[in-house]
Amino acid sequence: MPSTPAPAASGGAAEADAQDGQEGATSEGAAKAAEPPGKPTPPGARRTDLPVVAVSGGLLAAFVVVALVTPGGTGTVVTKLFDAAARWFGPLWQVLLLAFFVVAVALAFSRYGRVRLGGFGRPEYRRFQWIAMIMSTLLAGGGVFFAAGEPVQHFAETPPYYEGVEAGSNAARDSALAQSFAHWGFLAWAVLGTLGTIVLMRAAEKGMPLRPRTLLYPLVGERIVHSRLGKAVDVVCIIAVVAGTVGPIGFLGLQVSYGLSHVFGIPNSYPVQLGIIVLLTVVAVTSVITGIHRGIQILSRFNLWLAGLTMVVLLALGSVGFVLDGFLAGFGEYARDFVPLALGREDQGWLGTWTIFYFGWFLGYGPLMSIFVARISRGRTLRDLVCSTALLSPVATMVWFSVFGGTGIFLEQKNPGAISGPLEAVGMDAAVVAMADNLPLSTAVAAMVLLLTLTFVVTTTDSMSYSIATAGTESGEPSVAVRAFWALLMGAAAAVLIVVGDGGITALQSFIVVTAVPVAFVMLPTLWTAPRMAREMAEEQGIAAPKATPPAETAANSGS
Repeated sequence: MPSTPAPAASGGAAEADAQDGQEGATSEGAAKAAEPPGKPTPPGARRTDLPVVAVSGGLLAAFVVVALVTPGGTGTVVTKLFDAAARWFGPLWQVLLLAFFVVAVALAFSRYGRVRLGGFGRPEYRRFQWIAMIMSTLLAGGGVFFAAGEPVQHFAETPPYYEGVEAGSNAARDSALAQSFAHWGFLAWAVLGTLGTIVLMRAAEKGMPLRPRTLLYPLVGERIVHSRLGKAVDVVCIIAVVAGTVGPIGFLGLQVSYGLSHVFGIPNSYPVQLGIIVLLTVVAVTSVITGIHRGIQILSRFNLWLAGLTMVVLLALGSVGFVLDGFLAGFGEYARDFVPLALGREDQGWLGTWTIFYFGWFLGYGPLMSIFVARISRGRTLRDLVCSTALLSPVATMVWFSVFGGTGIFLEQKNPGAISGPLEAVGMDAAVVAMADNLPLSTAVAAMVLLLTLTFVVTTTDSMSYSIATAGTESGEPSVAVRAFWALLMGAAAAVLIVVGDGGITALQSFIVVTAVPVAFVMLPTLWTAPRMAREMAEEQGIAAPKATPPAETAANSGS
């Protein structure tokens, strides 16, 4: 399933930068008192949509039970559905993600980029707090799990687009990083926090709730709030993001357990795995209960600082020059091959395992991630939102993959099989541990990476629990009980599914590709409704002249 030279931004983004100094003056008490976008909600007026919560939670529980009773049958059915979804809808997803990025960037650097979102005069959060919460959510979803293993995998087995490159060479390093960037770079981030966020924030100004169904508001109107279609949209989007979050909880729990066993000799057994998942679930519940202004943003800031420190340590103990060369060369190849890497159809089997899986995962996350970004982005300009989410965050992610993946490739070149061996024998969870094991101060490095793994998965769990609870709330802020319920339920699902083994977690995470089929059609209209919403806000804020009224309509109005 989530730093950083910032790209240049002008206009509204520059204004937001200038205001960051003023943001610090906002007291915590004032921040707590701030209402979410939309019409103010009186205290105690929150209403939980029990049918949506019950159906979503019930479907997750049913999946877990079926996976326990018939793990083989469940895996077979999910694999068939996965293959069908990847085959029939994969090409659409490739085009969609590229289109999201192009439209978002075009909006950001148009005159509409100066539009201020949410109707606030200044941002609610300081820039570092804001970016930390955004980055920790997606990068946590798989950044630690895949950052070392995926580039090494592509280095050892050249991807189809780069089939002429000799595996194990420096050229293979560059192509491996470029392929990883194509999966975790600009397209991934563009679908998560740009067009959907713009639509939600505009709709919220008109009093609409921050729920997945609201993405269809520009098409259907206010009746989407109380329609059966709206409930179905919410349920599908919740199930998609729950599947995409439970997977990382389980996988990263297994990764920590493997690391503790390999480094400290603690048995890699179910009780240890269960203890790890219980620990991170307790921390996530505590964080989500305290809310965005305390637990979530404090944990996200800590997470980003720890991630930065980890990268510095890896660079100091590995090879700065090798990683820097890899990043520059890999980024150059990614830029050169940007469109072919996004739209290529060379090997459909490989695409289903890698590119289409990722794109379906990110699409499934799209609506709920857009809710979370909308909730924390009041006062930001449209340009600031897009530049920070679709440009800055991907560059930071690519640096992250270069440090982890580049260090893994450096160690693999020095000692063939040092990383690829455990990767092939055990899986992705072994790659980062093997990397730490081959560096000086291996025990300390492994401990730091394992701690980072825990904090990353907690930040994903708490932010997504908040977003899921918001999606199941008719009005007002989601209740503490519902927030805690989702964090506990996802932790419990991961704890139960690892009894089945990797297959149970893999089946649930693969299921997100199936749920991405309807979710993609929920996100699709934002390609044209987000520009329309941006124009409406630009007209209201005096950035664009009101659209001229057709002469026939003017004559009709004057005669009435």
